[in-house]
Amino acid sequence: MTAQRIDGKAAAEALIGRVTDDVARLIRDHGVQPGLAVVLVGDDPASTVYVRSKIKRTAAAGMRSFDHRLPGDVSEDDLLAIIARLNADPQVNGILVQLPLPKHISADRVINAIDPGKDVDGLHPVNAGRLSAGTAKLVPCTPRGCVILAKGVRGTLAGLDAVVVGRSAIVGKPLAQLLLAEDATVTIAHSKTKDLADVCRRADLLFAAVGRPEMVRGDWVKPGATVVDVGINRLALPDGKSRLIGDVAYAEAEKVAGAITPVPGGVGPMTIACLLLNTLIAARARAGLPEPMV
Repeated sequence: MTAQRIDGKAAAEALIGRVTDDVARLIRDHGVQPGLAVVLVGDDPASTVYVRSKIKRTAAAGMRSFDHRLPGDVSEDDLLAIIARLNADPQVNGILVQLPLPKHISADRVINAIDPGKDVDGLHPVNAGRLSAGTAKLVPCTPRGCVILAKGVRGTLAGLDAVVVGRSAIVGKPLAQLLLAEDATVTIAHSKTKDLADVCRRADLLFAAVGRPEMVRGDWVKPGATVVDVGINRLALPDGKSRLIGDVAYAEAEKVAGAITPVPGGVGPMTIACLLLNTLIAARARAGLPEPMV
């Protein structure tokens, strides 16, 4: 048996298409054009490529795009001043500060300075609290994408055993909360978990988000399970080139799983799609309109 390959790129394009259609209706019927501001500090190559992609997709979806590129030595106070201006700008519905930030800037202070209603990364403590309470509208993009992909395979996640390997504030913890909201039975596993492989083998839904290349082996996977690999690790090759691999040993796992995301082409595209969805949700909320039916 070979697992179904979960096409994250196709799922992302479908979601972006629905978001784009709703943006057009929002502009036509209410005169509201969602706007996303992206702030990039420094010139990290990976972040630069990622931000360029976000800006391109934002414009293609019919949204306003506000691009702020700052030098790597910008002061924390200057960055906070820009965020304050974006908070006050009525044309800006979403604010995303690309992480990681230089060491001299406190990421916590920056995240906390963003208006929770414009926090399209879903990382502000207010939005984290709302997620825990089950009332969040803006949730972290990658976990939202993971749940959408899993539901695309399973339909409903209710009653399924879900294991999340990784407990970061960006992926692991919010993903667990979203899965609970879908009525899954959730276990969060991590580096201190006893018999980690055995814990993973119980999972109908297995999410790997630890940042360790191919840590999850094929014999950790329950036959027929849905495996969502959040990891993006760059593996150096003997010829000096490199390739991306996930946290799951794909070649092994696809022989056991019922469905599995590839790396690249799995969760990654969904992150940008969900960023656009969050921007649309934020714009609708600010205009006093209901969430989009996308």
